[in-house]
Amino acid sequence: MSELSLDPASDPVATVPGVVFRAFDRSRDYPAVADLLSIANRNDGVDWLPTAESLEHEWEHHPGFAVEDDVRVAEVDGALIGVVDHDWRQRGERIFHNVNPVVHPDWRHRGVGRTLLAWVEARALGGAASGAMGSTDRPHLLAGWADLEVAEVAPFAAAAGYEVAGYGVMMVRDLGLPIPDAPLPAGLEVRRVRPEDHRAIWDADCEAFQDHRDPAVRTEADFERWFTMPELDTDLWEVAWDGDEVAGSVWNHVFVEENGRLGIRRGWLEHVSVGRRWRKRGLATALMTRSMQRLRDIGLTEAALGADAENLSGAVRLYESLGFRRARTAANYRKAMPVGPAA
Repeated sequence: MSELSLDPASDPVATVPGVVFRAFDRSRDYPAVADLLSIANRNDGVDWLPTAESLEHEWEHHPGFAVEDDVRVAEVDGALIGVVDHDWRQRGERIFHNVNPVVHPDWRHRGVGRTLLAWVEARALGGAASGAMGSTDRPHLLAGWADLEVAEVAPFAAAAGYEVAGYGVMMVRDLGLPIPDAPLPAGLEVRRVRPEDHRAIWDADCEAFQDHRDPAVRTEADFERWFTMPELDTDLWEVAWDGDEVAGSVWNHVFVEENGRLGIRRGWLEHVSVGRRWRKRGLATALMTRSMQRLRDIGLTEAALGADAENLSGAVRLYESLGFRRARTAANYRKAMPVGPAA
């Protein structure tokens, strides 16, 4: 395990000739960072192409994240060639510090990523040790997701002392294939989402996800971020009600601009959740088939979702039974931090 500095204010010495490492400037850097992330992801085959607007929305409404303190960029002659960001969140009884270094494909293997990672680890450790990032009585971990198809990631992570702690999968389904009919369980109904329903839907989803591995402690900032997302259309959501209670939901979302840039017609089934009292009755199947039919009917050709490959509820098996196939796999890399009890 690599040694971490306790002083996040002092950047590691930059040893990459011609590269300047500096703080993020929110007045001008959003477009450049969005472009950099899109270039890197296109190179790596990752279908996430953020816009300046979507990235700003994500970063400016994220709990456990301060743009001016948690982002560093690397540039050459004024052009951004690297970026790293950090955020922290309590999950279960542990504090996770997510670190995400990204380097332009033309500048990899020159020390840019190592320098950015050294800075972000120091930033995380300094905040954790001071108590500013969650209780010091809880174990703290460094963590990050990376696509297995990106060959550089595994040796980079291993050299920095990270180990794989689990896997996530992106799954896709051709909406041109037959979609089965699956009736709602008796006594339940789907109703159009109204603004006054947002809180009940949110609270039910939060409760349902507490049964997942490493459940996140969500905040009011999370609620605000979700319901102010660009391109949000809650008319696409499928929410099942049992009287005044939310039994389950699927938050369907279409990233219209991203689809155009990728040349695809894809809709995402986000936050597939069913409350404990309504499980094992076919509700998830009913909501998912309704979702796929809805996406097909608005002209989309593909449905996608993300899942924990080791989901305790067996969600991946359900998705496969509905025709989804695994398209890409990402590893969750983790490293213990010397803060709190042993992780």
